[in-house]
Amino acid sequence: MMAAVHELAPALGNAAACAAVGLWRGVPARQRARASAHARHGAFVGPHRPRAPRPRPPLALDAAENQLVLNTLNSERFADTAPAAVHATLLDEGVYLGSVRTMYRVLSANGASRERRNQRVHPAYTKPELLAVQPNQVWSWDITKLKGPAKWTCFHLYVILDIFSRLVVGWLIAEREDAELAQQLIADSVARHDIEPGTLTLHADRGTSMRSKPVAALLVDLDIAKSHSRPYVSDDNPYSEAQFKTLKYRPDFPARFGCIEDARAHCRAFFAWYNAEHRHSGIGYMTPHSVHHGQAEQLRGVRQAVLDDAFHATPNRFKGRRPEPHVLPTAVWINPPPPETINPKSTQPCAVNS
Repeated sequence: MMAAVHELAPALGNAAACAAVGLWRGVPARQRARASAHARHGAFVGPHRPRAPRPRPPLALDAAENQLVLNTLNSERFADTAPAAVHATLLDEGVYLGSVRTMYRVLSANGASRERRNQRVHPAYTKPELLAVQPNQVWSWDITKLKGPAKWTCFHLYVILDIFSRLVVGWLIAEREDAELAQQLIADSVARHDIEPGTLTLHADRGTSMRSKPVAALLVDLDIAKSHSRPYVSDDNPYSEAQFKTLKYRPDFPARFGCIEDARAHCRAFFAWYNAEHRHSGIGYMTPHSVHHGQAEQLRGVRQAVLDDAFHATPNRFKGRRPEPHVLPTAVWINPPPPETINPKSTQPCAVNS
């Protein structure tokens, strides 16, 4: 390769010649430097001289003192105590065995340099796997902040969403995040949609209101199953997150709201549009209202009829293939299981889109 570089370099330059043969452009200079160093000092031939062992420091602890430090650190009293805390405790009792660094050095030499504190193991949270094949089977809810008129002021928007139809079944705006308000919103939404006991799962993240006792007690009274996201895993609540993005990325969403009534007026208009007019990609570009109330199949039939008329009128424009409208969802998952564990005879999940 270097021979080819030397041949091409006069015409192309070093950088282009190296690039042509797939070498870094600094290789020729590096090889010239190595050749020059060898010419000056000569290449090393023969084995390296072994390095002399490091002499023992004169102030180091002897074997007995090292063993005393190790026995003290591993004693029942200090087995789960950090060396710095052991050092301080012994000083309070008028005992000095060595510095904190010496204690760590002794532990490291004996393979015991690790977390010594006796702590609880963080619980392993189960990944939620929720399936909805029709409306009012799984609701997702969350709270987001809307900026207020001044810096550090905000309003709290509570939204409950049906993950199958994407219909916003309930919402409110308050000046604070409060478990009692969340409890009232859930109760009102369940009553408004005539949810039968034992048929609904309510999913949320692990916010204080979501895990509060008033909300938990309400769900027990209404016979609603509760589900929570894993900590710091936003993908466990994708539908609420996507809906908030749709809200905040609208062109008419303001940077700040002048007052809470302005925020309520804006959200009132937005949710009316979102439920009744927004063609949602995740539900075959139907509106959430049509899917939630069972009108989607009829509307898809209307779309198919229009496409059939267009196809029969000018089939060459469709290259002879009958067009079909977007497919409607048959199943919606939060964290679908691996494909091999899903029954092939069951319905398949649709994509999560905003």
